[in-house]
Amino acid sequence: MSQQRPLLIPSQRTPGKEELPYTPVLLKSISENSKTFSRMDSNSNSQFENENSPLPDFIRNTSSQRSTSSIQSIYSKASSGHSPLPEFIRSTSSQRSTSSIQSIHSKASSGHSVREVSFELGSKPSVRHGSMGADSERFGSSYKEINDQDARLVYPNDPEKTNEKFEFARNSIRTGKYSILTFLPRNLFEQFHRVAYIYFLAIAILNQVPQLAVFGREASILPLAFVLLVTAVKDAYEDYRRHRSDNIENNRLGWVLVNDQFQQKKWKDIRVGEIIKVSANETLPCDMVLLSTSDTTGVAYIQTTNLDGESNLKTRYAKQETQMKNPEKEKITGLIKCEKPNRNIYGFQANMEIDGKRVSLGPSNIILRGCELKNTNWALGIAVYAGRETKAMLNNSGAPSKRSRLETKMNREIIYLSIFLVVLCTIISVCHGVWLRRHKEDLVLMQFYRKKDYSEPDVEDYNYYGWGMEVFFVFLMSVIVFQIMIPISLYISMELVRVGQAYFMIRDNRMFDEATNSRFQCRALNINEDLGQIKYVFSDKTGTLTENKMEFQCASIGGVDYSGGKAMDEDEQTGYSTRVDGQVFKPKMRVKVDPELLSLSKQKHTDEGRHVHDFFVALATCNTIVPLAVETSDPDLKLIDYQGESPDEQSLVYAAAAYGYMLIERTSGHIVIDIQGERQRFNVLGLHEFDSDRKRMSVILGCSDDTFKVFVKGADTTMFNVIDRSLNSNIVKATEDHLHSYSSNGLRTLVVGKRDLSASEFEQWQSSYEKASTAVMGRAALLRKVAYNIENSLSILGASAIEDKLQQGVPEAIESLRNAGIKVWVLTGDKQETAISIGYSSKLLTSKMTQIVVNNNSKESCKKGLEDALVMCKKLTNDSDTTRGNSGARTTEIALVIDGTSLVHILDTELEEKLFEVASKCTVVLCCRVAPLQKAGIVALMKKRANEMTLAIGDGANDVSMIQMADVGIGISGQEGRQAVMASDFAMGQFRFLVPLLLVHGHWNYQRMSYMILYNFYRNALLVLVLFWYALFTGFTLTTAITDWSSVLYSVIYTSLPTIVVGILDKDLSRTTLLRYPQLYGTGQRQESYNGKLFWVMIMDTLWQSVAAFFAPLLAYWESDIDGSSIGDLWIIAVVILVNLHLAMDIIRWYWITHAAVWGSIVATFICVMVIDALPFLPGYWAFFHVADTKLFWACLLGITIAALVPRFVVKIFIQYFRPDDIQISREAENVKNSRESRDAEIEMNPIFNPPRR
Repeated sequence: MSQQRPLLIPSQRTPGKEELPYTPVLLKSISENSKTFSRMDSNSNSQFENENSPLPDFIRNTSSQRSTSSIQSIYSKASSGHSPLPEFIRSTSSQRSTSSIQSIHSKASSGHSVREVSFELGSKPSVRHGSMGADSERFGSSYKEINDQDARLVYPNDPEKTNEKFEFARNSIRTGKYSILTFLPRNLFEQFHRVAYIYFLAIAILNQVPQLAVFGREASILPLAFVLLVTAVKDAYEDYRRHRSDNIENNRLGWVLVNDQFQQKKWKDIRVGEIIKVSANETLPCDMVLLSTSDTTGVAYIQTTNLDGESNLKTRYAKQETQMKNPEKEKITGLIKCEKPNRNIYGFQANMEIDGKRVSLGPSNIILRGCELKNTNWALGIAVYAGRETKAMLNNSGAPSKRSRLETKMNREIIYLSIFLVVLCTIISVCHGVWLRRHKEDLVLMQFYRKKDYSEPDVEDYNYYGWGMEVFFVFLMSVIVFQIMIPISLYISMELVRVGQAYFMIRDNRMFDEATNSRFQCRALNINEDLGQIKYVFSDKTGTLTENKMEFQCASIGGVDYSGGKAMDEDEQTGYSTRVDGQVFKPKMRVKVDPELLSLSKQKHTDEGRHVHDFFVALATCNTIVPLAVETSDPDLKLIDYQGESPDEQSLVYAAAAYGYMLIERTSGHIVIDIQGERQRFNVLGLHEFDSDRKRMSVILGCSDDTFKVFVKGADTTMFNVIDRSLNSNIVKATEDHLHSYSSNGLRTLVVGKRDLSASEFEQWQSSYEKASTAVMGRAALLRKVAYNIENSLSILGASAIEDKLQQGVPEAIESLRNAGIKVWVLTGDKQETAISIGYSSKLLTSKMTQIVVNNNSKESCKKGLEDALVMCKKLTNDSDTTRGNSGARTTEIALVIDGTSLVHILDTELEEKLFEVASKCTVVLCCRVAPLQKAGIVALMKKRANEMTLAIGDGANDVSMIQMADVGIGISGQEGRQAVMASDFAMGQFRFLVPLLLVHGHWNYQRMSYMILYNFYRNALLVLVLFWYALFTGFTLTTAITDWSSVLYSVIYTSLPTIVVGILDKDLSRTTLLRYPQLYGTGQRQESYNGKLFWVMIMDTLWQSVAAFFAPLLAYWESDIDGSSIGDLWIIAVVILVNLHLAMDIIRWYWITHAAVWGSIVATFICVMVIDALPFLPGYWAFFHVADTKLFWACLLGITIAALVPRFVVKIFIQYFRPDDIQISREAENVKNSRESRDAEIEMNPIFNPPRR
């Protein structure tokens, strides 16, 4: 997976508008493409370019007038290998020392404009997923210069003047959402975004109106107040933690130059323009332009783990104009004109005027807040962005909020319940109107409805508002009485259940990655149940299916394939080592070597030996690796650890070391390599970094024999275009054959070439390079042109092959997912042959599949290719249907292979529909050489048109857009930093954990949440219907027998806890069964646990149970003198017993806490009813004790339970025995005690491909 810079950090360029802060550039830094060098071809569609390519100052200031003879004479002095740098490099007239090679290719510093995404804060411009954009846009803005209106002016060590015109942000940060004053209004505003809350607020307000006061005013407010309070407390605690973290951060101390000496100052008091000193292992307090470092060449090493999650060291460098200055002894005067604050952490554009000179600043000259200084004693910098304007704070936002599909569908049922509620209220109000008409003559004297008050001598009218208003008031009162039809408690119950489910997912040791010592992470708690409904999985390849730990396997050198011989085992080889100053240095990692190639590497005087020599010199020099010495328990032995962002580069450098070409030193402008025990020094005269158009990098070296050489490595697709085939036609042809063989075996390949430069050619290049690198405008285009001029007429050296091994359990995981009816798509930047090979090894592709390849480079050819593919798909489908009908064979499986070039012409065009039709008929889709936004485009296509649940999984920054686009995004904690994890909904360590996550936890979560939603609807509707029946027998006056407090506590105490416990703990099937029969996952895909049919069946069951619960006591006490409060207590207790026994009938796994919750709720109801009736100031005093003292009371409870639940029990048994589904069949298989019978039993499952909706 090529590491292109993250779409997590989108550029703020407005489409169609050119702005300086995001100028597209040519030269990318090597580190920014940290995973690219063995797969440079994967970035063909990348639009990331860097305007401010870091360049060494010695090249920018080298005189182009040097004569060839002077250059040669200088190099004759350097032939010993340890002579000083050439004069033209260390020229005193330039007054600059050479910049470190690391500074040449500062990694993450490359200023990318993420062209494919151009999000504006607060706006959502259209994003094209397929097209790479017009070339006319590519360099246009790079020709602009920052003007005063678009720039921030910073005066070094003069914060007063800097902040004179505009008061820039202080360095204080605030991540908290609320303050003491804003918490209450803002929190309430956010909570009332839920429409249901507005509904219950309206109900509570209506109940405060005297004419509509059905419940006590306090009781009507309690449910909503309770829910709001719980959420507010949670939000307040979370915000308190943010404020506490902010205070700790703001009060940290840093060293700031004040009155010509460094003094400690709190971070929050640092201002833009101040000079700050940072020591080793300290965190940077703000965004600073480097002035100088402890390294004489101005190099600083930083670690950006806190910023982008990457742990490898990156290099930044100070300008030589400021490196030698000591601000404590001499005042630094000048002006920095930089771009305004923006979110792009990989881009920076500025100019600095100092000592009358004007120098350009790029992303390698700025160090950002949150980074740590490493391997550098100290560094000085000028604060240019502080506080909320730092790039880290501007990017302080999480992944986009996603909403559960189950919760979305639940809204449909809530609408049905709302309509049902309106129907009930309408019935009551209409019947009440009819009743008033029929009894209008009796209303004056009728008890409980007297229109006149005769208790006093002066007869007064009661509040009677006329027939129309009375009907209207009754309608509103009925809405208040029946309000719990919409279950407010369901929302908070769902949140609590999700938290509990997340806890058990996190604590699942089967998803614990021992290699990284990391557990599963739930970063989004609102989509747990979506894990049980996934139909499409979109996966990256490198680092997701593979380990992203590259191992050098073989090479083709000089047309000879060194992959056929047997490599030495690790215990057979001692490994290469060298002795320096009495100490032994060995590479930290061992590489298996080919004995024949190892022998040739020691023979420099043969043609084969010279080819091998140049090949390994290229591997050791053409990279960005930094060698670091690591202490061991043996004081005489040190290990060399090659630090670099790219695992590909690391593997190549370790391979060169294993064959006797050990990189031991990389300093400012030169590299030292131990070649078979002899130290050789190469002066690095220039470096053209990798970019997405060239897809190669090159380094220009000055050798000890006064020669100049260019070493180039890159993707085969571009390297063969710049190789002179006339020089070594046989070698080129043999290398091409070897590359095809390597790719077919799933290996990642690079081609290596070289070119010898004459002194005049070098001088011409150097002059052009100097002009291009110092250009203020159009630098990118000029540097690209220089690179193209030097990277041609190469002689081929060979090709390398690196293996990125599959992660443990990947083939088995993919097979399980496919058996579960989940379609797995792989979206990778690798070339087609490599991707297909990995597809076979991972069991994504099988020999029985029919492959359809779409590999075109024009819209017309893509259209024809898709039409042909569609015809073939239909033909294969029809043939397989015929065959299956005759013999019962399985449907023919089809695999679609399509490349990124084709997708450029398909996505965002009318061809999308054809691609969707073809892809829908395929079992597997493999997309090769796709750019990050093309990945997101493919996910968006299936998400929009298929109306199925999608899941995207990846580990790198180039997977962020795909992860955020999918319904469920999963990040892998891998080798490519944590950008994918930070943008994901869930995170884990291995791809194979996807199986237990989806097939086990996803299934459980979906089943539990589906049942809980339907159960909450049933539970509340049952009580509403009992109240409805009662209103029909009380003159439609909406007087209630059930006390106000019992109505309120019904959803809070009486019945809430059991459903939460069951939603967290219940398991319809065991983990073993779910993993053994992946087809069981299809129940979620087919929505068997939550659908319209189940909803209406539930409503019918609720109607029957309400009839039984209401009419049984009514008939039993018909001619008695029982009061309303007493029979109301009977009804509420009966309803609570019913709903809990209803739940108990459906519980599969009983735990002690389940028993406590279910039976404890019934006991709690009895206790609460007794307490309420024991309070003399509440209505119904002592009613329960009167009615419970009779046998009829208990007989009614038993009769209600039997009458209400027996029909449901009978239907449940009938379905289970005569029409069982997959879950019930599997559960019976679990209950079979004889393990042999269980093992041998055949379980027939529903079809998993294209299942019908139920």
